[in-house]
Amino acid sequence: MPTPLPIPHSRPVIAWKCLVAALVVGPLSVLYIVICAVLLPWRVLRIRVGKVYGTLCGKAVCSLAGIRPRVEHAERLRGPAVFVLNHASTVDMWAGMPLAPHGSCGVAKKEIVRVPFFGQAYFLSGHLRLDRGDRERAIASLAEAGRLVQENGLSIWMWPEGTRSRDGRLRPLKKGFVHMAIATGLPVVPIVFHDADLLWPGRTLRIAPGELRVEVLPAIDTSAWAAETAGQHALQVQSAFQDALGERQKMLDAVESNAA
Repeated sequence: MPTPLPIPHSRPVIAWKCLVAALVVGPLSVLYIVICAVLLPWRVLRIRVGKVYGTLCGKAVCSLAGIRPRVEHAERLRGPAVFVLNHASTVDMWAGMPLAPHGSCGVAKKEIVRVPFFGQAYFLSGHLRLDRGDRERAIASLAEAGRLVQENGLSIWMWPEGTRSRDGRLRPLKKGFVHMAIATGLPVVPIVFHDADLLWPGRTLRIAPGELRVEVLPAIDTSAWAAETAGQHALQVQSAFQDALGERQKMLDAVESNAA
């Protein structure tokens, strides 16, 4: 087993920076909530306005944390497509939101509504929330999102591992993104966050400011994908992540997830 690299020397986020972040994200979220309430009959418009909100919040948090995303092959961030990202750190979400093309529909766990300000804004945004504890309901939500994406030329933006990795290693990919790609006919574009957990370890406010390498991989054609072979397609994308990640973040056992 490879020896994990030590987490770089980090410093606690200073209290005033946490306060400033709250003072930035809080008012932006309240403003977005008001806008969403006004635009309640127009779901797609709420989703598109959310791009501005997500960009402002994401850039503000990364700036205050001293984390500077460096994107490789940014020209591949073109939709419509199903964009899938690995999830090893809190910063993945904040750094990822500004990267999403305009017209991207996010997919998150239903528990996201518990996040102060941001969760309530997400609830009204029109983006998709999945109940991973109810397989049938989750599949129905994906089918609904598929119709929304097709009819409005949107992209999908999601973290297919389903939850954040505790050790930085890639987790098995759930197959929801495969069903979404099949339903929409869109290509899948993997986005790799390298060593994000070393900059901002999970379940902590200790941050090591620095550069965050983000690599956008080539699009994967899904025109021949089928629901009956969804597991194989998930493994294909999982292998793309495996090949791109450093040894410290590779899965030890690249096995197929049985989740939908």
